[in-house]
Amino acid sequence: MKLHELHDNPGANRKKKRVARGPGSGKGKTAGRGIKGQTSRSGVALNGYEGGQMPLYRRLPKRGFSKPNRLDFAVVNLGQLQTFVDAGKLDAKAEVTEDALVAAGVIRRKLDGVRVLAKGELKAALTLTVAGASQAAVEAVEKAGGKLTVTRPAKEAAAAAE
Repeated sequence: MKLHELHDNPGANRKKKRVARGPGSGKGKTAGRGIKGQTSRSGVALNGYEGGQMPLYRRLPKRGFSKPNRLDFAVVNLGQLQTFVDAGKLDAKAEVTEDALVAAGVIRRKLDGVRVLAKGELKAALTLTVAGASQAAVEAVEKAGGKLTVTRPAKEAAAAAE
C-alpha cells in the first residue's frame, strides 16, 4: 500500500449540499425551502409538531409515578468496600461511617444516606454504620465477622422530628 492509494471506503464521506448558488445548481433561489410559510423562514422549531394532528407525545398514555419525597441513597456494594480495604484506603479496624466512605472516596456524596448492597464478597470484619442495607448485605457482613448498624435516613429522621 502506498500513500497515494489511501482513500475512504465508498460512501464514507458525502459532499455538502451547496444551496442558494444559482438556478444551475438545482437548489438556487429558495434553496429547497419552497415558497413562503413557516419553514421557509429562519429560526423555525417544529420538533414534535405534526401539522395540527394530535402529536405522538400526546397520543400515548402516561405511565408511572415519581414520588416527590422519595429518598435517594448513595449505593455501596460489599465488593467495593473490600477493594478499598485491600488498597488501604479504608481502615478495617475503625468504625466505617458514611463520612468515612466519602473521605476514602468510595462514594462522592451521601445524598439522603448510604445504602449497602450485597454484590461482591467481603472478607474483612467491618463495623459499618449506614442509613440502609439489604438483608443479604447484613448477613454477609455478620458472616465475615463484622457488624452492620442501620440508622434512619436523613430525610426520614427530619420528618419524624417535626
